[in-house]
Amino acid sequence: MTQDLLTSPLNARHDQAGAKFAEFGGWSMPLEYAGGGVLAEHHAVRDGIGIFDVSHLGKALVSGAGAVDFLNGVLANDLRKIGPGKAQYTMLCNESGGVVDDLIAYLKSDDEVFLIPNAANTTTVVQVLQAAAEGTGITVTNQHADFAVLAVQGPKALELVSGLGLPVDMDYMGFAVVERDGWSMTVCRTGYTGELGVELVTPSEHAVEVWDEVVAAGEQYGIRPCGLAARDTLRTEMGYSLHGNDITPEINPVEAGLSWAVGWKKEEPFHGSEALRRIKAEGPARRMRGLLAEGRGIARHGMAVVDDEGNQIGEVTSGTFSPTLKQGVALALVDAVHGLDEVVGVQVRNRVEKFRIVKPPFVTPEVREG
Repeated sequence: MTQDLLTSPLNARHDQAGAKFAEFGGWSMPLEYAGGGVLAEHHAVRDGIGIFDVSHLGKALVSGAGAVDFLNGVLANDLRKIGPGKAQYTMLCNESGGVVDDLIAYLKSDDEVFLIPNAANTTTVVQVLQAAAEGTGITVTNQHADFAVLAVQGPKALELVSGLGLPVDMDYMGFAVVERDGWSMTVCRTGYTGELGVELVTPSEHAVEVWDEVVAAGEQYGIRPCGLAARDTLRTEMGYSLHGNDITPEINPVEAGLSWAVGWKKEEPFHGSEALRRIKAEGPARRMRGLLAEGRGIARHGMAVVDDEGNQIGEVTSGTFSPTLKQGVALALVDAVHGLDEVVGVQVRNRVEKFRIVKPPFVTPEVREG
């Protein structure tokens, strides 16, 4: 582990819990914990409750008169679809339509929007927004180190968080700000696991206090600290995109299956809008597909997808062993002519394993109660 990696305010707690660390977006973050490992942590979230430290994620504040209108002229989705107290998945695209980053926008008011981009892309996102904001009166502030983010996820998560006196009655993608002795915490009904849960955005100096509070209250539920390896298996089962794998500056939202997160009806142009409208009209040459193993094969990022004759027709962008299904699952960019239920091959080392093209998610989402 190099000395120049950033660390979470909760780093000491992870050390105490026997975490194995890895580099994520320039940060040293827990990969998995002693006494459990990826499988145990994965099942804790699917069946009970897990807590993740995702403080490496970026944080930025966009403020000033007309902040929502300003962002609508830059980001892909349409913030006018939601109101204060709601969050939205969106993307920052380049001129060719590729995804510079995907992020969550938390709309506090027409004049204030809090953004959570990916760790490695935070500086880029802030710089693009600051350049676009010149002369508008809009202020874009990088708050990456100012806040910690704790994700409490699993079927028992809302019961636990509610027991701490925190609000959980907002709908999925809703959020509320809670005042606590001179500081505030944002409780967000968001997550990256496909399960019920919240993300707690707290000032960095109060991160340990909140972590300890949640862990202590969660003992009766069998709470387990979870690392980013389990977060990856969980999100892959849901078919959620990972920037750098499934979306990149060379992969656009149309081919990535994220057209639903583009504000096609927006009147104003936004970054990449001209290219995206052209790609949508012409139809993409390749599409993101789900791949479900027919046998015991496990696909990994970068492996070739081939047809019956061995011709390459695509590439795996994310792949893993699904602890829930107990078989291999993957996301892959495949030539658009290949559709659902077709059996294709994945070149796994020196052999070709059969996978069936399916529509993600591989596991039924449980982000809403009832």
